[in-house]
Amino acid sequence: MTAVQPFLFGNTWIEVRDGNDSCRAIFDRHYSRHHYKDGRRPKIFVGPGEKMVLITPCARAMFVWRKFISADGQDGVNCAVFRNEGAGLASDLITAADKLADLRWPGERHYTYVNPRKVRSTNPGFCFIAAGWRRCGLTKWKRLIILERLPEALGAAE
Repeated sequence: MTAVQPFLFGNTWIEVRDGNDSCRAIFDRHYSRHHYKDGRRPKIFVGPGEKMVLITPCARAMFVWRKFISADGQDGVNCAVFRNEGAGLASDLITAADKLADLRWPGERHYTYVNPRKVRSTNPGFCFIAAGWRRCGLTKWKRLIILERLPEALGAAE
């Protein structure tokens, strides 16, 4: 059952702190969530660096942006987590999150990784592509799909 926070107001996304209980509940169901064998459940769940944790007013979707030094040399702001459990059209949610990231980090490239073996889709990452992103490669280690949205893409999409 999804926790609903009726006191939150906003159009599409509301920024909350890392460790927000409703966000953590959604993140616990994301394929990238690391579950500790000893049962630990850390309060915060976003890694180090600058971050923006977003949740929809209905608490059915979350989005996490991170700006950090990438181990694989990626530059820009990373979509570390996106999970939509029925808050609306995924590409619309991504577009709205892009705009918030552009306000916080103007002129930065946006990028994310998609594990094609972990998503139930014949076209992994399609919701990002529908939001104006493009495929730009694969990681060497786990062969994750790298998707990006260049800063110029937002101006062209409007």
